[in-house]
Amino acid sequence: MARWEPGARERLVVAAVDLFTEQGFDDTTVAQIAERAGVTKSTFFRHFQDKREILVAGQETLSRLLTEGIADAAPGAGPLEAVAAGLDRAASAMGPMNRELGPRLRAAVAASAELQERDALKSVGLAAAMTAALAARGVPDPIAALAGELGVLAFKRGFQAWSEGDDARAELGPYTRAALDELRAATLALGGEQT
Repeated sequence: MARWEPGARERLVVAAVDLFTEQGFDDTTVAQIAERAGVTKSTFFRHFQDKREILVAGQETLSRLLTEGIADAAPGAGPLEAVAAGLDRAASAMGPMNRELGPRLRAAVAASAELQERDALKSVGLAAAMTAALAARGVPDPIAALAGELGVLAFKRGFQAWSEGDDARAELGPYTRAALDELRAATLALGGEQT
């Protein structure tokens, strides 16, 4: 196999998720991941610091897409409309591999406290990126922070529904939009509560 064969990063992610699902995160080694992916350990370490980093593969790209979508939203768009534009931009980059890996990755995370911690840090990072993008549009805090958190929750809920759905041809965008609409309605319902 060629030393710099294209797709090594993606093959490493698939191999890791498969192994985490089959034998658990703790019992999976970097050597096993590299072997399954058909690459060397040194190739693994060119792409990832350690096996935990597999979970955040693509986080920088996801953050960039979300924030670019927010920045490019129509000038008069409100905070949640801007978040929706970010969700649309991110959803446009998600394909069949993301959909296929979603349920298996969630199962691996659910079975490992270490991966749950890493997943929580990923969510914090995404929320911070969206909050900063909204603040750059002039949205005041705490509205920007709340909208950023809702954006992360909408992405996670939409991604889960999409990856577990029956229609393999479905696009992610409508799922994240529907999740954001549900969350918007839920926040409005909070205003009617008696304290």
